[in-house]
Amino acid sequence: MARPRNADVLKGYRDRLAASKKWRETEKYDKLWCLLVDMYRGKQYDDMSDADRMVVNVAFATVNVIGPSVSVNHPKITVMARKPEDQDRAIITEAVINYWWRHFGMQSSFKRAVKDFLVVGHGWIKTGYRFVEVQKQTADTASAPTDEGEGYDGGGDDYADPRPDSTVEANTVITEDRPFGERVSPHDIYVDPMGTCMDDIGWIAQRIRRSVKAVKADKRYLKAARDKVMSGSYAKYDGEDSYSKEDYREKKDAVGGYVDVWEFYDLRRRVVCTFCDTTDEKDALFLIPPKEVPFAFGHPFVMIRNYEVPEHFYPIGDLEALEPLQRELNETRTQMLNHRKRYQRKWLFREESFDPKGRSALESDEDNTMVPVVGNEPLTNVMMPIPAIPIPPDFYQQSELIEQDIDRISGVSEYQRGGMPEVRRTATEAAMMQDAANARSADKLAIVEGFIAVIASRLVALAQEMLTGDQVVRVVGQNGAVDWLNFDREWIKGEFDFEVEAGSTQPNNESFRRQSALQMMDACAPLIGAGVINLPKLAQHVLREGFGITNPESFVDATGMAGMTPMMPPPGPAGPGGAPGGPPDASGGPPMPTGPGGPPPGQEPIAPGQGGNIDPKVLAMLGTKNGLSVPNLPQGPGY
Repeated sequence: MARPRNADVLKGYRDRLAASKKWRETEKYDKLWCLLVDMYRGKQYDDMSDADRMVVNVAFATVNVIGPSVSVNHPKITVMARKPEDQDRAIITEAVINYWWRHFGMQSSFKRAVKDFLVVGHGWIKTGYRFVEVQKQTADTASAPTDEGEGYDGGGDDYADPRPDSTVEANTVITEDRPFGERVSPHDIYVDPMGTCMDDIGWIAQRIRRSVKAVKADKRYLKAARDKVMSGSYAKYDGEDSYSKEDYREKKDAVGGYVDVWEFYDLRRRVVCTFCDTTDEKDALFLIPPKEVPFAFGHPFVMIRNYEVPEHFYPIGDLEALEPLQRELNETRTQMLNHRKRYQRKWLFREESFDPKGRSALESDEDNTMVPVVGNEPLTNVMMPIPAIPIPPDFYQQSELIEQDIDRISGVSEYQRGGMPEVRRTATEAAMMQDAANARSADKLAIVEGFIAVIASRLVALAQEMLTGDQVVRVVGQNGAVDWLNFDREWIKGEFDFEVEAGSTQPNNESFRRQSALQMMDACAPLIGAGVINLPKLAQHVLREGFGITNPESFVDATGMAGMTPMMPPPGPAGPGGAPGGPPDASGGPPMPTGPGGPPPGQEPIAPGQGGNIDPKVLAMLGTKNGLSVPNLPQGPGY
């Protein structure tokens, strides 16, 4: 079969994009997304008005209750080797990916994608590899031309292999050599309209808006294609800004306007290409011709999906179901506002009974003002109040009913919003309600953690394939000691599974963490006498995890605990090679002393596992306090 011409391939790709644009326009997806964004930022009326309007932005409150509960902290990514020989590399890889997440600003892009996930219903992160090198400004290179022309607004090639084996000239400095992840607007990603999820789409494309001058100066593009690039008028997002009379992107700037560049991934053929859609179809050329996708995992886009809709590609967000209730709440509060404005005292009066002085006194807001009346008319005939039309009391309860509906649909309770309910509840009832509300939050947290794990796996895969030279990573030890480790891509080679430590992205609850540490201390108390608990380690864990102390070893005596004596075997006559007071232990350990520190005279010692050397009264008290029974307590004289 003959190989298709590039012009035919490009026409086919443009036809696919046109079909996807038509599908989104028919379903009004872009208009809906813009409507939800306006709803979040408080722009909730379709037109401007001179009348007073009230906006109670429950949408803003709902998103900002759910968002911090799942993405406020840096995640703790764990890496597990799939093969035994990769176990050592998994430890290094875990330190590397957690350091990159913080050092390369992944958290900010991730939080923006989560905001899209909550407001619009889905978010996008694009992963890639950035390799940028610049020439040193020396006497020989100061006048040498650079690769990037004047007006170039792009970075290095986001998907080209930097060829680690190639030599780098002495006057070249590598400024960036790392994987990256950045948030992409939902409006700028187009997919196959026949797909229902990310697993069955045939292609995916990203729209990149750039200036014409920058496109013409970008040396990565073919010169013949760059010369034909023209400034084009591009349709704004449908319903993008209901308050803007014109799209600011349609204005031409001094450098010659802007153009849409498409990065198109054909997933069936596993090729990627770049082209512009403003050139004439007969003269159209690829800016970058189709070539094999350089990523082992396929296209670089990771999608986080909110509530799935059967047989539909795009999911729905938390605000889409609240939109009619939000509008009803605004309308109700606006009516209440207008009613309060109308509730003003008004009077009927006979005009000829008041001269200008009396009318001025009547309209005055000063206390104890004398109002002169002209004529001998009875005062009851001169003035009377206008009766106010009362409003039903149920009208003011509509707002509460709407807010209850919003809480029911969103799954956000008054406790999560930080409010106190009017109905007093017991601690058990409050805990049950919180557990029910946490079920939906746990589902969102699982989606977010899976999203992070996929991004982390792709960043490591990119580094395994394209990392050049040596890199450095900050390693933090268990006790907070900081060290720096040099590594290259061989140190992170291997097959790994990536997971996010449960709850690591949630806000830290100091009271809950401290209470959990103390409960662990209480639960371990009956086991202390059995000799199965390492007390220094337990104390260090409680201080570190419960109270946030980074150096707990400075507070704990690692050799033992004060007042505790090591457990020894029963005393007996000194055997061969044994010290006075008792025979050596069966395992070869030291003999049990009979002097200070040993059992009282006439008392049988406690064997290991039968209560240790703690006073049995203390053990009994601990068992009673924790509701546990302490087995094998010694019985006999002296107790």
